[in-house]
Amino acid sequence: MKKLILSLITAIMLVPTSVKADEGMWFLMFIERLNHRDMQKMGLQLTAEEIYSINNHSLKDAIVQFNGGCTAEIISKDGLVLTNHHCGYDAIAELSTAEKNHLKNGFWAKDRKDEIKPSSLFVRFFVRMDDVSKRILSVVNDKMTEAEREKAINAEIAKIEKENNEGGKYTVSVRSFFQGNEYYYFVYQDYKDVRLVGTPPESLGKFGGDTDNWEWPRHTADFSMFRVYGDANGNPADYSQENVPLKPKHYLPVNIGGVKENDYAMILGYPGRTNRWMPASGIDQNVKYAYPAWVEGSKVGMDQMKKYMVQSDALNLVYASKFAGVANYWKNRQGMIDALTKFGTAKTKAAQEAKFDKWANKPENKEKYGNVVATINNYYKLTNEKSRHDNYLMQLLRTSAYGTISRSLGRQLDNYAKADAEKRVQMAKAISEMATEFFKEVHIPAEKDILAAQLNLYATKSTGYAISPYVAEIGKANNNDFTAFVNSAFDSSVLTSLDKVKAFLDTPNEASIANDPLVKLSNELLNHYNSKSDEIAKAQNDFGASFRKLVEGLRESKIGTIKYPDANSTLRLTYGKVRALPADKRNDAKINNYTTLDGQVKKYKKGDAEFDLPERVLEMNKNKEFGRYADKDGSLHVNFLTDNDITGGNSGSPVLNGKGELIGLAFDGNIEAMAGDVIFDKNLQRTINVDIRYVLWVIENFSGAKNIVDEMTLIK
Repeated sequence: MKKLILSLITAIMLVPTSVKADEGMWFLMFIERLNHRDMQKMGLQLTAEEIYSINNHSLKDAIVQFNGGCTAEIISKDGLVLTNHHCGYDAIAELSTAEKNHLKNGFWAKDRKDEIKPSSLFVRFFVRMDDVSKRILSVVNDKMTEAEREKAINAEIAKIEKENNEGGKYTVSVRSFFQGNEYYYFVYQDYKDVRLVGTPPESLGKFGGDTDNWEWPRHTADFSMFRVYGDANGNPADYSQENVPLKPKHYLPVNIGGVKENDYAMILGYPGRTNRWMPASGIDQNVKYAYPAWVEGSKVGMDQMKKYMVQSDALNLVYASKFAGVANYWKNRQGMIDALTKFGTAKTKAAQEAKFDKWANKPENKEKYGNVVATINNYYKLTNEKSRHDNYLMQLLRTSAYGTISRSLGRQLDNYAKADAEKRVQMAKAISEMATEFFKEVHIPAEKDILAAQLNLYATKSTGYAISPYVAEIGKANNNDFTAFVNSAFDSSVLTSLDKVKAFLDTPNEASIANDPLVKLSNELLNHYNSKSDEIAKAQNDFGASFRKLVEGLRESKIGTIKYPDANSTLRLTYGKVRALPADKRNDAKINNYTTLDGQVKKYKKGDAEFDLPERVLEMNKNKEFGRYADKDGSLHVNFLTDNDITGGNSGSPVLNGKGELIGLAFDGNIEAMAGDVIFDKNLQRTINVDIRYVLWVIENFSGAKNIVDEMTLIK
């Protein structure tokens, strides 16, 4: 441990004596030197070793990455996992049918044999990390192109991963930080037998829907529960009825004492992506070109899905997960546009870069840093219109199941057609299973409408950068009405029904796949999306080197004040306090740092897709049936606010008190601070959390699943 810390002694000395306690996503291995004293002053009662230890169990052992995109935590000695409802949404939808609609009606396993295994779900435990910056950077030099640099780094990364995976026991990931100026490796262990234990009905788990998403006050039971299984020795294993619940190294005790203003709050999790070193011209590109196209493309896809989702529960289940994912980022990107514009974030960054440019052009710095800002600005100027084009096209590829069909099912059928008879026998079953799963997740009439609408939007709005020539040709022939083309393509494609795919497996024909209209369209779109001119390729190469130097120079000159690396889906810790926003008449709470069940009931609209509530919730609130989970004020607290620094990927992260006890579950941020991924605002930034008492009330009192609560260690 001392050796690891000493290797960063120079960086540590640059840290100011007083760090903003509510800003920063920090590595656990450096908590003792960088943050521990500040954390203690705010209320932490744990040692750094109790948070992160390689040799002994610690908090890190109870935190898992959930299915590669969210965070979750272990909350019992038998591997019980708590995460957000929206993180478990895809698995819950997969396990639901129109007859047994767990997504709509909720589900609670009465015992272990009732727990349900989704087809694909895993959790990732963090084992250890180490600094390999010197080793990685020793294999590169300033004369290399970015492609040559990447090749050399990837070769060294492959060696590091092989050296540390212990023959495949562990997953090893080497990641870059500070825009390629530092490198660390992370060792993980993955468990793939993860089963659904329980979920509230969607009316609670997604209460408020898209209207309340990213908003405060909030009243959402955004949680779901799973269990990790391993073999008899506690090792990862494929699903088997012989597997047993995992006995974790550490699990979180649950504190039901409640929270109040200024209480210490600590969050551990896997934040996905921040861009706090992003240049001013990059912010401008997002606000004016990329994000507006993202928002518009998302809305077109959502509108087409919604037309079919409202027709039946079965069709709603087909698109529920995809719609939720698209809708989340649709509102996020619009919030980013509004917040970045309102607060003039690009101007703030430009002022910093102007200061840096003066420093960079001093005689002693000019050779290395003199052209950095100009090169970066040139790159964004050159790619502004392409970014708009790419975002329209990206939303087509994201919302249409057929936008990428040539790289998935189409490619498999092409490989099958080219294989010999013996190889085909080996391939047929896997392709058939892949096709079966694919057609469970599509409804052909909806897919036609999605594709036609997105092609129209792409062809008519991507005007500043040349669209796919193939799409342009079709659009010109049909006045950009793609309905007839799409209908004809679906009629003649072999990829529009399971029966057609199975018939192809019986009589494969290489030419029919090569000439399939949907495969051809997909190939044309993807090839165009990935293409770039020589001018843009050179600018991109120069930008990569200049951005790395910008970050290096900002740190060296101390003009840049950020001391923590950007989020990149690696385990981080953020700390702060329970902290109210200014009083809001929409919130009935006495202090605007929490919401109540009364407030949720006041939002109730019978039959409304977003604001309906189960009758039992209305009755229990009327009778104040809150049991041991009532607050001291007699109400049932639903959600609460902290000023922790989080982003996407932190969904499902545990909110912990100073003793490391679970007090809540992070699930959202406030739209006023949506610029937070680029620049942190200590006055506006808030994390919206589910109060753990509301979680337990929903499980035990509302749902009658006390057996689940009995597994946990409750502390009053």
